[in-house]
Amino acid sequence: MEKEVRERIIALLKREVVPAIGCTEPMAVALCTSKAKEILGEMPVGIEVRLSPNILKNAMGVGVPGTGMVGLPIAVALGAIVGKSEYGLEVLKDIMPEAVAEGRSMIESGAINIGLKQGVHEKLYIEVICTAADGRKATARIAHTHTNFVGDEWQDSSVESEQIDEDALSLRLVYDFATTAPIEEIEFINEAARMNEKAAQAALKGNYGHDLGKTLSRPLGIGIMGNSIFSHILSATSAACDARMAGAMIPVMSNSGSGNQGIAATMPVVVFARENHNTDEELTRALILSHLTAIYVKESLGRLSALCGCVVAATGSSCGITYLMGGKYEHVSYSVKNMIANLAGMVCDGAKPSCALKVSSGVSTAVLSAMLAIQNRYVTSVEGLIDDDVDKSIHNLTKIGHDGMDETDRIVLDIMTSK
Repeated sequence: MEKEVRERIIALLKREVVPAIGCTEPMAVALCTSKAKEILGEMPVGIEVRLSPNILKNAMGVGVPGTGMVGLPIAVALGAIVGKSEYGLEVLKDIMPEAVAEGRSMIESGAINIGLKQGVHEKLYIEVICTAADGRKATARIAHTHTNFVGDEWQDSSVESEQIDEDALSLRLVYDFATTAPIEEIEFINEAARMNEKAAQAALKGNYGHDLGKTLSRPLGIGIMGNSIFSHILSATSAACDARMAGAMIPVMSNSGSGNQGIAATMPVVVFARENHNTDEELTRALILSHLTAIYVKESLGRLSALCGCVVAATGSSCGITYLMGGKYEHVSYSVKNMIANLAGMVCDGAKPSCALKVSSGVSTAVLSAMLAIQNRYVTSVEGLIDDDVDKSIHNLTKIGHDGMDETDRIVLDIMTSK
């Protein structure tokens, strides 16, 4: 593979696989608030936040790290009080208890107003207007991706804005890059393994969310699931998700703007490689294959959608596990087809503690799909969404997630906001 192509893919990976603290949607809103406050140059007396429906959906029920609180108001308040836009998705890493107390007071004062942005078709859109005591206003906007600030000239370009056109990715290109790139060029991905495994280990020592990870690692879980690679994969992956959705102050490595996707693309591969006694190089290449596959699928699905992101990330980890089993490109393509046939249509109903259950479902299917694929068993083109061409199968999935489930997205948000 030409060096120029490798360099573009590496740049893409480094842009999409980045550290994050807390759920990326409220963190992105906090980030936008911090930028508006910085533009204003002083602490605002009023903050107006207008969001696309998908941002609102994904930020309503998730814990904000270091606060013990759930939802957007505290994220907005802390974005103004301690947020620094230079930190990106780690915008609130300087949080202290006194800042949380100040944030509570700001919320109680009625200074924060949050609502939907009318007329916007972009699925990821954040607009924050900060008002000073003398009436001056400052506005910041984020669109397309969680850290992409846009100016006054921004126009909603809907589908096109969500595309990543670098390198015209295909599964074949993803596989070839992962398996042939010089190892020293791709070892940076091992930081995802270190960071997300550390998050999983920390989660297993505490009590977070539904404690799915700990439940699967306790005697009851071992008795039912077996003391196996499979149960260990589920426990480690769901534990990291438990902590993240509960608002633990634990950084994770995200993928395509989602910490849960970063966890699901990393931990199954790490646990399998360790217990299958794969080499360090094999693990590195499997992680690249997993993360880059997830990025590729997201390319046509869009940053946010009604399709649960665990489907995307678990498809990546299934590819990585298949490779660690000794699979070649054909087997990896089989695992993708098996994943699409099984998980297409899993609905995203916002970020929340129960995401750990969906992640667990996704990665359990990843293992199943890899097991079938390595034995040359896969869903064929006479069945449902699957095409003989694996890339067409991927685009069949993303077409449903991006276009076909738009009404589902609207109904889900209506249900969530009407309770």
